[in-house]
Amino acid sequence: MTDFSEPPNPQHLATLIRGTSLYLVGLMGSGKSSTGRQLAAALDYRFFDTDQLIEQAAGQSIAQIFATEGEAAFRQLETQVLAQLSAYKRLVVATGGGIVTQQENWGYLRHGLVIWLDPTLETIVERLRADPAEIAQRPLLQSPDPVAALAELRDCRSAQYAQADLQVAIEPEQSPAQVVDQILVGIRGVLRPEVTGSTEN
Repeated sequence: MTDFSEPPNPQHLATLIRGTSLYLVGLMGSGKSSTGRQLAAALDYRFFDTDQLIEQAAGQSIAQIFATEGEAAFRQLETQVLAQLSAYKRLVVATGGGIVTQQENWGYLRHGLVIWLDPTLETIVERLRADPAEIAQRPLLQSPDPVAALAELRDCRSAQYAQADLQVAIEPEQSPAQVVDQILVGIRGVLRPEVTGSTEN
């Protein structure tokens, strides 16, 4: 009998999901990039961060795009980048926190498995406070009370994040490597038939 409490062999899992890409969603500060890099390495996938790709394509930072072009222009770039990524397999993609707010994006996200990284709000706040420059680079946190702004974002987006194939609750003390193990176990439990082509016994 398969032991679903232990992380599966990553290479076996990569074969089982037949190269299906993995899209990490969640609030800013939820560890999508750090976890995504380790997850990609474990599966022998390529890793991409949509925010980094947008900055490369635009030649300016996310904050500058928001300041000069506005959020609508940023969201359009985000959708374009996601559309391009969705054409490929064997990717782990760390997405921007608001990517789930555009219904069009779900058509692209569904090309793969969508994984919601869901730390406690306190964990996210602790991470952001550890690096004040990080808050300064987040356009949606430019308010007198960034913690309240973050809580409001979470309230507004939780229902959209919940459309993910897998929700991964993250405890404060967990390392990215431990989160990767949790994801590997979780993926095996939520595999869709169209991903594997069969049912694992």
